[in-house]
Amino acid sequence: MVPSNDFERAAQRVGVSGSLIGELWGFLKHNKKWWLLPILAALAFFGLLAGLASTGAAPFIYTLF
Repeated sequence: MVPSNDFERAAQRVGVSGSLIGELWGFLKHNKKWWLLPILAALAFFGLLAGLASTGAAPFIYTLF
């Protein structure tokens, strides 16, 4: 398939992986924004805690706080 516009050509040139994690890693590597990594790790951790709060692990999570 031949790219029809500039956006599609640029996406092929960069080698877009298609996953959110791959895009984020490429952004951090290319722009050298390593200070974002701890913020994203903390957000992922709290997202995991929020996801586990609706499971059987909730009593164990609530004792942490």
